[in-house]
This record gives sequence, structure tokens and C-alpha cells, in this order.
Amino acid sequence: MYFLTGAMTALVTPIKNNKVDEEGYARLIRRQIQNGITTVVPVGTTGESATLSHAEHKRCIEIAVDTCKGTDATVLAGAGSNATAEAIDLARFAQEAGAHAVLCVTPYYNKPSQEGLYQHYKAIAEAVELPLMLYNVPGRTAVDLKAKTVKRLFKECENIYAIKEATGSIERTVELLAKIPKLKVISGDDAINYPIMASGGHGTISVTANLLPNKIAALVRAAQEGDLATAKKINDALYDINQVMFIESNPIPVKAALYIAGLIDTLEYRLPLVKPDAKNLKEIEKVMKQYDIVGF
Repeated sequence: MYFLTGAMTALVTPIKNNKVDEEGYARLIRRQIQNGITTVVPVGTTGESATLSHAEHKRCIEIAVDTCKGTDATVLAGAGSNATAEAIDLARFAQEAGAHAVLCVTPYYNKPSQEGLYQHYKAIAEAVELPLMLYNVPGRTAVDLKAKTVKRLFKECENIYAIKEATGSIERTVELLAKIPKLKVISGDDAINYPIMASGGHGTISVTANLLPNKIAALVRAAQEGDLATAKKINDALYDINQVMFIESNPIPVKAALYIAGLIDTLEYRLPLVKPDAKNLKEIEKVMKQYDIVGF
């Protein structure tokens, strides 16, 4: 079983006239591949999966798989839901479509217990043969997947191989790797990509990579090669852009930045997300001027 790690991008979903811009989406994916990203991640949080229809969600996975064919890039398909049956349906679709692995966020809003989280992930893992990456982001889901539960899942489900760690806590990464040394911990917070990799992490699922895929790819590659000084230098240089990408809720800022850079044709979100306010938009533009953003 091939386990995805390395430089991964949490793709935005371009919207045009309230429909997924399929041509623009494929173009964004090709740009990622051309600039060193090893894995693309469609329909996660950054891809506005919570407000896409199931048909749109599945179509985004298909486009990602089709665009990556004939390249060395792989697809880690978003397949999360707060309903276990829906998550299983999405994971099975991703498998049938040709995705290489699935990323499943913890259930949101309904706040399950640790036992509920265990049963949720176990059911998904048993429903597919694909490698499964857990995704813990309590700031958005109101539930925290504890290290003890991760250890139980890792031990009992052979296709659960990794976790996208987005608590914002370096201590949590240290705890996970101390208790589960073979677990692949993937950074889900651009500000601490370097510290997580330096602590034993195996890659990043990056929002900033939508804009600067070459820089994120270089950071991850340096860390993987043991050149931590270079990895830290890149992470430090990206500090300002990493911060401004969260000046409002993700993916509001990154979509605005892609539009400013001419990388998406329209600045559209699915309600209840809306464009950033004028002050924040100016701050995004200001910070972007510090960086050389590669076009198509």
C-alpha cells in the first residue's frame, strides 16, 4: 500500500456563475504539478466542500484524478462528513474514481465522543481499500481527535496511516509521534510547517501552496533531505503570507489572493462565505507584493 506524504496542496474550488469552473480547476491543478507539488487535495476545507453538492464534490475528485493522469502527481481526495454514511459514500466514490487515498475530517457540529470518533473512522476504513488520512481541526469542527484514539485507530485499521494535524499545537505533534512513531503526521497549519517537519512530520497539506507551490515544495523537499536550515529559512520567509491567508476564515483570503494574481477568473464563494472586507483585501494585496507568484 502506497502512503501519500510530502508537499500537498489543499486546493481551492474556483466558482463561476455559481458553478464549479471545471476548466479553471484543471488549470490550477496543472500549475501545482508543474511547480513541484507531489499530491493535490481536492474538496477539503479550502475547497469549500461543506457548501458543494455531493455531485459537485464528486466531480471535483474526478477532475483531479483525470488531470493527474500521466504525471507523477497523486490525489488525496477529501471524503469527510459529519454523517458516517455520507463519508463512506464519498470515500467509495474516490476509490472508484481512481484517487490514491482519502482525507477524512472529524465530524463537525454533532460533537461525537472519542468512542464515536473511533467508530466513525473504523467504519470508513473498513468500507474502502484506499489509504486513509485522519484530519483533526478542532477549531473548525468543535471536536478534538485525541492521541489515544488516533493510536487505537492506527493499531486496528491497517489502511489508516496518517493524520493531518491542524490543532496548531506543536506539543500535539510531539505527543502523536512519541506514542505512535510510525504514524505519518502531516502539517495542516502553514505557520508551523517547518516545526512539524523538524519534529518528525512527513509533509504538509498547505493553503499557501495554492499561491506559492514552488516554495512549499522546496520547504518540504529540504526538510525531507535533512536540510533543516534551508527549510526554516523558507518557512520564515513565508511567515507574512501564511499569516494573511488566515486574516479571515479560510478559504476567503486565499481565493482573493488567487484572483488578484490572475490565477482564477472570478472571485466567487458559496454562501455563507463572502469576499473579504476592503481593509483585509488591501492587506492581502500588500503582503502579496513581497512574493514572486509564478503564473501558468
